[in-house]
Amino acid sequence: MDPKAKAEAGMKERIGKLRQELMTVRTGRANPLMLEAVKVEYYGQLVPLKQVAAVAVPEARIIELRPWDPAALEALEKAIQKADLGVQPQNDSKVLRLIFPTMTEERRKDVVKAVGKLGEEFRVAVRNLRRDALEELKKTAKDQKMPEDRQKAAEGEIQKLTDSFVGQIDQIIAEKQKEVTTV
Repeated sequence: MDPKAKAEAGMKERIGKLRQELMTVRTGRANPLMLEAVKVEYYGQLVPLKQVAAVAVPEARIIELRPWDPAALEALEKAIQKADLGVQPQNDSKVLRLIFPTMTEERRKDVVKAVGKLGEEFRVAVRNLRRDALEELKKTAKDQKMPEDRQKAAEGEIQKLTDSFVGQIDQIIAEKQKEVTTV
């Protein structure tokens, strides 16, 4: 496989993982995507929360979970507690409500820092993919006796690709930080 194509596939994968990780970051607003990773033990099987309950956001800070089967309410409550979302579910025997407290200014600053740190981790991962691709390119160039100008052009393409993905990460992180700081 071409080193550039391999690097690009890895970088796209990193962007996807970054988006997934940012979905779970609490912003002070109720976001059903926070529940994507929650698994509920239902009849001895771990199943995604969506298969057990309907998810609704009636207000900006409340998520309501209505189980399809009333017998699953207790298992649903346990799964939410185990997921450690920073909120206690309120059970009224038909519906589970997750009421998210408003975030303090200090907590918002901490979350912004954590999001920035996460962004840096993903930028480093993309740069590591670049390094690996350049090493593979040099090895291939040496083995195939590739002309130096073609090798330099390929290195330039890999660098442009890296810059593009680092820019995407910066944009995603900036959007999330803005979302966190918006009251």
